[in-house]
Amino acid sequence: MIKNQKNEKLPFHFINPFIYILLFIQCSCFNTGENITKDIPVFSNEIAPIIYKNCTPCHRPGSGAPFDLVNYEDLKKHLHTIQLAINEKLMPPWPADTSYSHFRDEKVLTKNELFLLNQWIDNGAPIGNVSNIPKPPEYYNRSKFGKPDLILKMQQTYLIKGDNKDNFIMLKIPYELLKDTFLRGIEIVPGNKKLVHHINAHLIQYESGAKKNISSGVPFVDTEKKNKRQAFELLDLKNDNGTYPLLTPSIANYLPGVEASFYPQNIGGYKMKKSGAILLDNIHYGPSPIDTTDETSFNIFFSKVPPTRPVKEFILGTSGISLIEPTLVVPADSIKKFTTSYRVPEDISLLTINPHMHLLGSSFLAYVLLPDGDTLPLIRIPKWDFRWQYFYTFKKIIKIPATSIIHVEGIYDNTENNPLNPFHPPRIISEREGSMRTTDEMFQLICTYIPYHAGDENIFLDTKLIPHGN
Repeated sequence: MIKNQKNEKLPFHFINPFIYILLFIQCSCFNTGENITKDIPVFSNEIAPIIYKNCTPCHRPGSGAPFDLVNYEDLKKHLHTIQLAINEKLMPPWPADTSYSHFRDEKVLTKNELFLLNQWIDNGAPIGNVSNIPKPPEYYNRSKFGKPDLILKMQQTYLIKGDNKDNFIMLKIPYELLKDTFLRGIEIVPGNKKLVHHINAHLIQYESGAKKNISSGVPFVDTEKKNKRQAFELLDLKNDNGTYPLLTPSIANYLPGVEASFYPQNIGGYKMKKSGAILLDNIHYGPSPIDTTDETSFNIFFSKVPPTRPVKEFILGTSGISLIEPTLVVPADSIKKFTTSYRVPEDISLLTINPHMHLLGSSFLAYVLLPDGDTLPLIRIPKWDFRWQYFYTFKKIIKIPATSIIHVEGIYDNTENNPLNPFHPPRIISEREGSMRTTDEMFQLICTYIPYHAGDENIFLDTKLIPHGN
């Protein structure tokens, strides 16, 4: 009961009308659950677009993700996992620091998106109006980029032994076309999502009549037991006259989370003879406790026009053109920093970079010291994650002038505090010539570029481009 200035009780109808209105509004909000439910996000309106943008591109049939997130039913099966992953910032996976530099197709939830997802899950994940659910993105036959012009598969299914050891093999995948053409790009589709770790693909091209049987040779070679020359002999890569055919290096690569790199129509691409093979000079399977198999496939996209600006590549650090200082040796129970630098001899247009470390990696930093003394940031990964090693493509071409110095720093943690340390107690780990074993170490920055043309820095590297230019 409200009182007046004389401390006299007043009946309800003497309450200030503005207070009455305010009380009525407040009470009416809680009369039913109607107004509350309107504020709860639903899948059909707020949630589906967030999932389709940040999750579905990887969590779809044919990708490396362990389960699909394409429709409402998919999400309902994994709500607890999703909430844990997004709040721990494990998903969507994007190790690069977006406050340092930016790339196309960044997979990062905004604060508002994170809030909406949590609110949706906490309130039972309502589906909303089914008729309002937007159409999910379509992926043709396990491809993100539409219908491939050609699909190639291994000649035989590969058996992965359950011996808890890394597998490294080399193989070729022959092809015969009706005529010479142009290759725009290759999308690698892992057959065994859990065990395929990395793939390096090259293109073997035979001149007309140079080799009658392009399918001859053994199907696989264990590169832990045979060197590269022996592997080439066993795969029978030579022309019939004993000479070697043209080998186009590094036409496609795969790591967990990596997507095929397509650039604007006039950038990248290769001439492709009608007779040849995809050479996988290094396909790495992680250790498995049980016998299992793999049959990785390759979606091939052609181009209607010849490549006018083929891409090039150089590697800093391990197996590359620059020395690592000091020598890449990480003593047990230590945290150690290593650097490598390279002076660019000519103006280049940088398209994509790929930082690479193994299990001891802790953080990664790369930047450019420009001739005028300024610094150009490339990438900073404050918390290295061996499981996600993207080929980071810039939103726009980055011009790096001649005499600029690309500087790279890597910190390695060889202590018990590193949960990915492969040895307990820690032991000395170093770089081994030619070894890509996860228990050895590497320190690389792979740079994909083209020679600079005036105005390159204004070119957007847009992924909305359809691979075959249709």
